[in-house]
Amino acid sequence: MRLKDKVVVVTGAGSGLGQALSLELLRRGARVAAVDLRKEGLEETQAKAGPRAQGLSLHALDVTQEERVRTLPEEVLKAHGQVDGLINNAGIIQPFKRFQELDLPSMERVFRVNFWGTVHMTKAFLPHLLRRPEAHLVNISSMGGFLPVPGQAVYGASKAAVKLLTEALYGELLGTPVRVTLALPGAMRTGIAQHSGVEVKGTGASGPILEPQKAAQILLDAVERDRFRVLMGQDAWAMDLLYRLSPLRAVRLIQSRMKGLLG
Repeated sequence: MRLKDKVVVVTGAGSGLGQALSLELLRRGARVAAVDLRKEGLEETQAKAGPRAQGLSLHALDVTQEERVRTLPEEVLKAHGQVDGLINNAGIIQPFKRFQELDLPSMERVFRVNFWGTVHMTKAFLPHLLRRPEAHLVNISSMGGFLPVPGQAVYGASKAAVKLLTEALYGELLGTPVRVTLALPGAMRTGIAQHSGVEVKGTGASGPILEPQKAAQILLDAVERDRFRVLMGQDAWAMDLLYRLSPLRAVRLIQSRMKGLLG
């Protein structure tokens, strides 16, 4: 789907990848309904948009609140007159703890945001997307959705759920105007730990870390080509290949790199 003159809803638009996606969409001539929990983050995105901010509407809400999300499509339609795309980007990580050390409220919070937030937004907007001549749904999973990461077991499970949901939606929506893209980013400089309220000691990353602006370009290029699956970052490409060839070797490699974060 060509993005020029389209209206795209982006969650998590107040920082990181969501902000970069919003700005890149505006640069490509799209209009954006920017959604985020934090009003101040949305205002920062608006300020960074400069003159292009005239194509931007701001919507402060919590994607875990189903009733509030159900009112959002009408707000977007009132602001823009149409909705052609949805990018489910909002997400959080869990504290870097082993499964047995992680409390149930933390586990439930991760699933509420990452999985149920995606479900609520998709349920609310899919009927509107289906009415358009062409439309696009993008769900952002993670490299952790296909590669188990010690210390992020529940986060990975939530992103694996997003991955399989998206793949199923692709199949269900064949023959409709709605194309579906599954995004699988690797390590990225997004500030997700800070916004998740998670303290990170040391780092488990090695090699180049993808900048949000580059990730946004990669993803939106994939949308404009109607690609089903897009890996973002050299680590995502490498670990996808390794996991397909030898799952056990991939798991042991990741475990060795995460030791510093788990203690």
